[in-house]
Amino acid sequence: MAYASKLPGPDGRYAYSPQEDATWGALFDRQMRTLPGRVAPAYLDGVAKLGLTRDRVPQIAEIDARLAALTGAGVEGVPAIIPPAQFFDLLSRRHFPVATFLRRPEDMDYIEEPDIFHEVFGHCPLLTDPAYADFIERFGKIAVTLGKPYSWRLFRLFWFTVEFGMIRTPGGLRAYGAGIVSSPSETAHATGGTAEMLDFDLMTVFRTPYRIDIVQPVYFVIDSFDQLAAALDADIAGMIDSAKRLGDLPPRFDQAA
Repeated sequence: MAYASKLPGPDGRYAYSPQEDATWGALFDRQMRTLPGRVAPAYLDGVAKLGLTRDRVPQIAEIDARLAALTGAGVEGVPAIIPPAQFFDLLSRRHFPVATFLRRPEDMDYIEEPDIFHEVFGHCPLLTDPAYADFIERFGKIAVTLGKPYSWRLFRLFWFTVEFGMIRTPGGLRAYGAGIVSSPSETAHATGGTAEMLDFDLMTVFRTPYRIDIVQPVYFVIDSFDQLAAALDADIAGMIDSAKRLGDLPPRFDQAA
């Protein structure tokens, strides 16, 4: 871990320096210039509803209060990497974990560890959408119930939706996954018209491997956030068991060295 998480003060607020505020502003400006016409309208609506601006790093308590009022969702400050059990427990309570540190200017283009820009700018706007927040909560509850033997395959579902999902809109295909909307290279790749798009299918998702250190070679496309939430009505444990028996599909990327 190349970064140290910040701790809140007695008032629950996190101290960010003028340099960190400036870095946030530069990241915010860059993506907000890029995203219109490429991202789901619900995402941009969420940015406005949360009051996100370029002016300063947002405070977790403020985001938490706005989400609670809008959809009953919330956020909680955590170190960047937390155990899966803690991660799933937070989601099951309709809360999203938020890393508290911000990347340095030299890491503007890519950072492997999730920082507050990825967490708040990437993930939080869609938590203002009730159906999307329902999906997050139900996903967490299923993960908690099924436990560790199913967590790896379940995270593939998280990866190909919450992190790198695409959605059909009246204006065409648009991004909604946080890993796309918070990354200039991923935004360009996912919405440039050349990436492989597959209709969302749970079994295919559970059998599709991925790498975290490349732009994604394939994206799954949903028709609505209601469809995403309804997908969890399936026998998730049974489908994962079947996916294990069938084995992984051939990877669409070179194996990491």
